[in-house]
Amino acid sequence: MAASFGMPPEGETIRALVQERLKQAAAEGSAKVTVDWRDAGQRHLYVIAMPVSMLYFNPDTHRVRAQRTLDPERNRILNERPWSEEGQEYLRYLLTRDPKDLGKTDPDYTTLLDELEQFGQRDPGIISPNGIIVDGNTRCAALRELGREHIRVGVLPEDTSRHDINRVELALQLRRDKRRDYSYLNRLIAVEEELAAGRKQEDIAREFNIKIPTLQRDRWVYELINDSIDRSRTGGGASLRLVDFEDHQEKLRELARDYAKLAATDPDAAERLKESRLAMVLLGLPKTTLRLAEPDFYERYLEKRLPDSLRSEAEESADPVGIPGLDDVVIPDDAADVKAVRGLTGRLLRADAARRAPDKASPAEINAADIVFAAAKDVFETATELADRHNRLRKRQTAVPARVTDAAEYIDQCAAEFAESKAKRALDEDAFDDALITLRESLARLAKQAGRAFTSPGDGVDWLLNATKDR
Repeated sequence: MAASFGMPPEGETIRALVQERLKQAAAEGSAKVTVDWRDAGQRHLYVIAMPVSMLYFNPDTHRVRAQRTLDPERNRILNERPWSEEGQEYLRYLLTRDPKDLGKTDPDYTTLLDELEQFGQRDPGIISPNGIIVDGNTRCAALRELGREHIRVGVLPEDTSRHDINRVELALQLRRDKRRDYSYLNRLIAVEEELAAGRKQEDIAREFNIKIPTLQRDRWVYELINDSIDRSRTGGGASLRLVDFEDHQEKLRELARDYAKLAATDPDAAERLKESRLAMVLLGLPKTTLRLAEPDFYERYLEKRLPDSLRSEAEESADPVGIPGLDDVVIPDDAADVKAVRGLTGRLLRADAARRAPDKASPAEINAADIVFAAAKDVFETATELADRHNRLRKRQTAVPARVTDAAEYIDQCAAEFAESKAKRALDEDAFDDALITLRESLARLAKQAGRAFTSPGDGVDWLLNATKDR
């Protein structure tokens, strides 16, 4: 977010032109656009045409909030001089790029260009009275690229504040229309800013059209991402960035759900699960593969196969941590197995950061990071193959009992429906008798298989064998 909003250099000139055109629009009864305004409901704003070259991209726009940090120097200029040519050009560049890969033009932006060229501007944008674009930043960038001179916009009231601009932008973005969606991380940032402004979770969840548990999981994911960025910092100053996690929304949401479920009964197991799956996210493994990592994944499949280059630097035993000034109060340290898997994930986080920041890591450091990643991929590939094999075997082992349990539930339901049908004299007795014969034949086939498998049958198998004997 820009350190200070202030008045754009041409703000007063723009304001004068806006007022002149608003008067003309009112006199002619021009079209209006509706926005949600503060707590007073809706405001209907006259739509006017403004030169695209006069307007300013919004430095606070949530659309590129996460992507801004990819270039620290240009982001610093944007923070310090948001209305400068350099700052505005950086915003224009970000608005046109793919949120997951700034090296590519956003396909949605290309589609927007084609639509504007073929059909012109259909929906008006929104600006502040001094020319800051509240809604329509990407449209303005596209119209400039197409060489169009004007953009149709509604104008917010004279007393519009920076907070108003942000609230209107979010409200318009969250409407279910054809607007280009915020990327996942930019939505997470927007949620945190709304909470920091004192809004309730219930209100934010309603506006974002999500359930409160989903909002809470997303907040957990955002905290996990920021913690991972902190852990990824290298001695040379390299670190991962928010956008490096942009493509992992579903993996991280699923991790949040599984972590919360496990943490309620076994916090250490939840931590081991989190660290193992986070490492797999860094390695780019698919979501279906991540599901193979259960709390014992590190101990069962990874630990013995790790080369020295991947072993944790902090595998010492867990000791209690004292609190300065409170000699008799200690906090238990993380368990040794949690430290071990956390150490592995930390090594991968730092290696990934070095690989992604060639300007802050030497060629030797990047080469070492590549070696770490290659070794980790080999180990995880073997580990996940073993976990998958074990998982398939376990499913086969539990499939037969599960089928019998399902059959028992169906028979219980049948008993309840039998009584109801009998009471209403709606039972087809011949059909019921035929169904029982079919059941008897099925049980006989099952008994034949069970008789071959068990030399010392338990009570259940013994009952099945006796029940299906020819009488």
